[in-house]
Amino acid sequence: MAQIKILDQSKAVFRLGDPYLMKKTSKYGKELFGNDRYEGYALDLMHEICSILNCSFTIELVADGKYGNFDPVTKEWNGLIRHLLDRKADLAVCDLTITYERRTAVDFTMPFMTLGISVLYAKAVKEPPELLSFAHPLSLDVWLYMATSYLVVSLIIFLVARLNPNDWENPHPCDPNPEELENIWSIRNCCWLTLGSIMAQGCDLLPKGISTRMVTASWWFFSLIMTSSYTANMAAFLTMSRMGLSIESAEDLATQSKIKYGCVAGGSTCSFFASTNVSTYHQMWVQMQSADPTVFELSNRAGVARVLASKRRYAFFMESTNIEYETERNCELVQVGGQIDSKGYGIAMTANFQHRKLFNEAILKMQEMGVLHRLKNKWWRERNGGGKCTEDKTLAEDAAAELTLDNMGGAFVVLGIGMVIAIIFSACEFIWMVKKLAINEHLPFKVALRQELNFAFNIWERQKKVKQAAASGAGSKGFETT
Repeated sequence: MAQIKILDQSKAVFRLGDPYLMKKTSKYGKELFGNDRYEGYALDLMHEICSILNCSFTIELVADGKYGNFDPVTKEWNGLIRHLLDRKADLAVCDLTITYERRTAVDFTMPFMTLGISVLYAKAVKEPPELLSFAHPLSLDVWLYMATSYLVVSLIIFLVARLNPNDWENPHPCDPNPEELENIWSIRNCCWLTLGSIMAQGCDLLPKGISTRMVTASWWFFSLIMTSSYTANMAAFLTMSRMGLSIESAEDLATQSKIKYGCVAGGSTCSFFASTNVSTYHQMWVQMQSADPTVFELSNRAGVARVLASKRRYAFFMESTNIEYETERNCELVQVGGQIDSKGYGIAMTANFQHRKLFNEAILKMQEMGVLHRLKNKWWRERNGGGKCTEDKTLAEDAAAELTLDNMGGAFVVLGIGMVIAIIFSACEFIWMVKKLAINEHLPFKVALRQELNFAFNIWERQKKVKQAAASGAGSKGFETT
């Protein structure tokens, strides 16, 4: 290609702004001069272009720090566009959006980066799950009423079973004329029946009388409703606890009034809303203009700071590339929805710049070679803290369908408490049985306890000899049970 020589007196004007141009910090305290004082995407972009065109340039910063907007009152431009119109520089390189209004004043290269306006918003602060979060689907009142109903119904089944003759059974089916009948519905068995129903596990004992079956059927219906309601509400509760965003698109902002929204005053995003013909966006522009206090900010950095400080009461419209840069470094931020328009960043140059065609060819070549993609990855995801939130996004996606120990820890606690209580009751029953055995066998309590413990921990024994006192008290006979 033809060689370009941009003389030192013809400078390329830049604007400071992450990650396009930033002041470089010397590693060893050495003072930096000229172009070495800066770093960033825009600087690397010009270096790549000049490596293709064999050109050179010097950096000059725009004095007012503005991109370039036309003032209809004074009929003058400011910022980078003013710099070019005054012939103080040949090129303006930064995140400068190509717009129709700017195109009437200066020339642009083809876009080196395409983007669109999107919404920057703060992520919902996820509260740490409580230990007993599995109990949240039902209120405390419901849990108390269920526990009370469980005890009352168990007692009713016990009383009704004692009154109903069909629940008094012959303990010896082979004897057609028994001397006594037996009722299996003790308080313990009644509680076991009702507990098995509410736990959807069933029970091996079933009533035979009509009245007791009616009571049991009523309890089963109640258990079905409560268990189904708990399961359904548990699923809804877990779903709601994972919902982070209260808005999912720019259109959602227009239909509510709690969350304020704004953009950089005088920027291309502001111009888009001011000149749009889309009714939804025009309505949003009217809302932004009438908001008090103002929702406009002087820079993207100020807008980002306001989003973080607003506790999800403020959303900020900015270019998607800048949103991507911020969300790669601040994991509390997120982009909401897609892009509401499409535009591009280009290198501005004085009107009728003689090397515009060569610059376009260089940018096109860099695009085909993947240089533009490599530069964006370098400054968005690799440098200055980039890629910090990429792992968090991956983990969030992987965990979207799973419950952690923090969510279900309470269930393990309840299980552990149940096991401890069961072991305590088992120990009490064992001690009571040993005490009765010691009395019946006329043995010291310690001897009887040692014998029973030795047998209990001999896991290979499957049969136990039981001695029953004879009715006459003259002796006893032994038999084996399996």
